[in-house]
Amino acid sequence: MTDAPSVTGWQIADVVAAWPETPTAKTLRLKLAEPWPFLPGQHVDVRLTAPDGYQAQRSYSIASSPADAHAIEITVQRLEDGEVSPYLCDVLEAGDQLELRGPIGGYFVWRGEGPVLLIGGGSGLVPLMSILRHRRLTAPDVPMRALVSVRTPGDLLYAGELGDDARLLYTRAGPPGWAEPPRRLTPADVADAAYPDGLAFVCGPTGFVDRVADLLLQAGYPAERILTERFGPT
Repeated sequence: MTDAPSVTGWQIADVVAAWPETPTAKTLRLKLAEPWPFLPGQHVDVRLTAPDGYQAQRSYSIASSPADAHAIEITVQRLEDGEVSPYLCDVLEAGDQLELRGPIGGYFVWRGEGPVLLIGGGSGLVPLMSILRHRRLTAPDVPMRALVSVRTPGDLLYAGELGDDARLLYTRAGPPGWAEPPRRLTPADVADAAYPDGLAFVCGPTGFVDRVADLLLQAGYPAERILTERFGPT
């Protein structure tokens, strides 16, 4: 089994592109001065330094595939009371620079195993997108499904890229003409998507992750084959 790449020190990355994913989320494409390998599911630390020397640091999952050797992408969900995300979403743009270190994390990573079920809630889709993208580029024959739970169509990240790999569930309002009423994931949803002897990755807010982990246990997944990562509220 592949070891997770070691964390490197802080370095300056160039913002080579930036675009909105939703009204409250933005993707940054960052070119590293010293590129490093990483595994899908890992994250980076971002550090901002104010003119008076005050520093704020936050972690953001990598959304791009490791096969993209020239740059990495992170997607930032703007938090109204945040110290870092408002600057990244509202101020930072192509041509700016950002201080970061990584890659970080050796547990919630995909090493090419299969079959795989991905379940994401809100911005918990970000590290799962790295897995989906890497599988499409390097291992298209590995069976992989995704369940994505999101409040409304306006909150959906990567809307034009998910394709047939993902089933979408809206919890507050669906798009016009959507066949299903708004609802949460059910035991039947998880059981229908489950793979016998498969691996499951679950990412999202704590309450969402805990509930989905219970549904996976009910569907027959052993606890050791359920990998979870928790984010703050989305």
